[in-house]
Amino acid sequence: MKCKNPRCKTCYPDYEPERPERDYYDCYPPDEKLPPEMETIQTHNHEFAGSVMIAGSIPHNHRFAGVTSQEIPEGGSHVHAILVSTDFFFNHYHELGVTTGPAIPVPGGKHIHFAKGETTENFDHYHDFIFTTFIENPLRK
Repeated sequence: MKCKNPRCKTCYPDYEPERPERDYYDCYPPDEKLPPEMETIQTHNHEFAGSVMIAGSIPHNHRFAGVTSQEIPEGGSHVHAILVSTDFFFNHYHELGVTTGPAIPVPGGKHIHFAKGETTENFDHYHDFIFTTFIENPLRK
């Protein structure tokens, strides 16, 4: 007796699923354009990492890292939202919430974004921060 699942390798050992010429989960070489339906799903985001400036009654800093939101159109350019927590130091941490500045072109047709602000207050202090994002999609031409 066979089960009713045609994908069952025990009951249907000869079953081979139909597979499109290219699956969305296949690796796309950096110089190959994505199919149009994938281009519209996402825009792009940026990685970022940094350290806040030293502050507090016990002078210290915190580190942070993350990935921005997708692009947010603004004027003739775009910005990204960032919301991330710092690491812990002496039983506390801070949050960074900021919208980046517009795209800043860099060589190779890529761009970065500038971010500046201050963390949330915790343990009676806050930290200033200033950093740029990494370039967008570094492996794609």
